Amino acid sequence: MAVFNIIKLSELELQNRIDSEFYSPEYMDIMKNLRELDFLKVCKCCFVKSGSTPPERDPQLKNGTVLLKTANIREGYIDIDSEEPFFIDETCDEKLKSSRLQTNDVLINIVGATHEVIGRVALVPSDFPKANITQAMSLIRLKTLDFLPEYIFAFLYSRYGRKQVCRIARPTAQYNLNNKETNSIIIPKISEKVQNKIRNIWNKFYDFYRESIYLYEQSKELLLKELGLKEFKPKYDLSYTVNLSETFSVNRVDAEYFQPAYEAIINKMKEKTELQPFGKFILFFQKGIEVGSDNYIEEGKPFIRVSNLSITGLIERDQKYIDEELYKQLKTSYEPKLGDFLLTKDATPGIAYVVKEPIKGIISSGILKLKIDDNEVDKEYLALYCNTVGKMLIERDGGGSVIIHWKPEQVRELKIPIIPLEIQNKISVIVQQSQKARKRAEELLRVIKKSVEITIEKNEKEALNYINSYL
Repeated sequence: MAVFNIIKLSELELQNRIDSEFYSPEYMDIMKNLRELDFLKVCKCCFVKSGSTPPERDPQLKNGTVLLKTANIREGYIDIDSEEPFFIDETCDEKLKSSRLQTNDVLINIVGATHEVIGRVALVPSDFPKANITQAMSLIRLKTLDFLPEYIFAFLYSRYGRKQVCRIARPTAQYNLNNKETNSIIIPKISEKVQNKIRNIWNKFYDFYRESIYLYEQSKELLLKELGLKEFKPKYDLSYTVNLSETFSVNRVDAEYFQPAYEAIINKMKEKTELQPFGKFILFFQKGIEVGSDNYIEEGKPFIRVSNLSITGLIERDQKYIDEELYKQLKTSYEPKLGDFLLTKDATPGIAYVVKEPIKGIISSGILKLKIDDNEVDKEYLALYCNTVGKMLIERDGGGSVIIHWKPEQVRELKIPIIPLEIQNKISVIVQQSQKARKRAEELLRVIKKSVEITIEKNEKEALNYINSYL
């Protein structure tokens, strides 16, 4: 059924935008609801500044000032652990000092390939390292006492903030908006009491998030210690020679595969423990399926691609959906079950996750669904190994092509170190504690978002009751 809206010439907004999507009924309803409230535009309460990507930046630099990219801004937090940032040196940082981040700056992506990327927001915490931003994002810094930074974040994270961004974003090669357009976003005034409650929830969220990171780092340290790799730094040689017979034995001629550092890691692990092929622990092996982009729909059952799987579970990164009928046809073979071991094999191979909650969706062909023999190895230990030390060996296997593919026979041959089961279980407990803290943090993010929406759609009393149930 066709959806339309009639707008008079005199009613054109924001530099006389004439694209029909800008005036869609959904967006117009959002704006109508907001304009009925007492509000301020961002330009009246905040300073907005976009960053820049210096042309002289050294891509090999591994320390210095963090230079955040859009992928580092997740939904609600800044990820520099699983999504490695860029770095710039002191000279470069000094040139970009006008966009140097401060505590409580709200970051927003202003460029993105999809609506899922653009408008993603995060709040800079007090313990964040020295950092700057690329030109694909802006910082929003308060200049009045009308709002708390946690509320600015919460509003932009809510449906009413995201929909404004999606409306304003210009669909060129990528969606984008400039600082003037960011300044046009309207933010409702709410009471100091509700804002302080939102601040309290955000503080609790960040405590759990920080705890999850700390515990995960603890599990990695214990793993590295048990494998004899804690202080070990393999040397990456610039030149080395390989016998022709060696290239024939593995059917590879790309230099990176024969980098001595990989063998050094394997030999170091052998000094501490026995190595076994991954295939020894696999009871069942199932590759996902491709449904074809023609079967993607706006809403339905998730079609889980490599980009939707992380070491902490599923993420809605450019999520695609399929209809109920196709889902029912495929679910028996391709829907993950509790306890399944999910492992990516394409594009970014080696991302491993043990399923802990029911998933109503289908995995793509870039993901493997494995049944692991629990009597032989702890699944959480195995996942941690794949996500850390094993990932280096996995990248070696998958190298030599533009789009990385890790072949099933290579999966089975991946070297797995077998440490005592009691140590595996100890590592597993820490990993699960980390994931529980992360889950609690994500739950509190949803509370932050919902509390703003209740305030706008209902009233502050109901929002306070909702927030208090989680404090």
